[in-house]
Amino acid sequence: MKEQINEWIQAIDTMTLEESLVYIVEQSEGKVSFSTSLGQEDQVITHAIFSQDLNIEVFTLDTGRLFQETYDVLSSTKNKYKKNIEVFFPNTEAVQSLVTEKGPNSFYSSVENRKECCGIRKIEPLKRALKDTKIWVTGLRAAQSDNRQDMSILEWDEGFGMIKFNPLIKWSLEEVEAYLKEYKIPQNALHKQGFISIGCAPCTRAIEEGEDVRAGRWWWELSHKECGLHG
Repeated sequence: MKEQINEWIQAIDTMTLEESLVYIVEQSEGKVSFSTSLGQEDQVITHAIFSQDLNIEVFTLDTGRLFQETYDVLSSTKNKYKKNIEVFFPNTEAVQSLVTEKGPNSFYSSVENRKECCGIRKIEPLKRALKDTKIWVTGLRAAQSDNRQDMSILEWDEGFGMIKFNPLIKWSLEEVEAYLKEYKIPQNALHKQGFISIGCAPCTRAIEEGEDVRAGRWWWELSHKECGLHG
C-alpha cells in the first residue's frame, strides 16, 4: 500500500486539481467519496468534481446544529450544479439520549463532553457515510492548523482504514479564494464576517485579525481543536 501511495503522489505532483481528481478515480479499485462541510476549500473540490461529472460520491454531515448560512450554501450548490449531495444525520436515539441526560449545551462543560457530542453528531454518521469507501477525498489544507502541517496529499488513514486524498493540502487561502471567485462558486456568507472555519453554530465564532484560522472553533477550550474526523 505504501508503495502504491508513493507512486500516486509522484504521478499527481504536477497535476492540476481537476487532473488529480480524474487520476484518483481512474486508479481506484472501488468507491471514491468526498466529505464536504460546505466550507471554502470543500466548495473548490465540489466544483472540480461536479463540473467534470466525476464518479465521486459527494456527501455532507448535518449535525442538527448548523448555521442557516450553511444550509443556504447547500441549497445554492445543488441549484448551481444540479447534482445530489447526500446528507447524513446523526442517530436520533443517541442525540435524544445526550440532550435528555446532559442538556443541549453539555459540550461547553468539558473537552470530554464536547468530544462526546462530536462523536455522536459527526463521527458516527461519518463512518456510515464512508462505508465501503476505498479513497476518501477531503478539503484539508496544511495551513489550517498545526495538526495538519505534516499531512501528505495522499496518505493511509489508520482510523478509518482507507486512503485519504487531500488535494488542497498545499494550497493557500488566497489560492482558494481566487479559485472560488474565478468560477463563481457559492460560498457561505459568514466567511465575509470573519468566520474562516465554520462548524456547528454553538461551537464557532468569528476570528479577530491575526488569530489562527482555527481559533474560532471550540474557542472556550485549550485542546488541539479537532473533533476526531481528521485526528
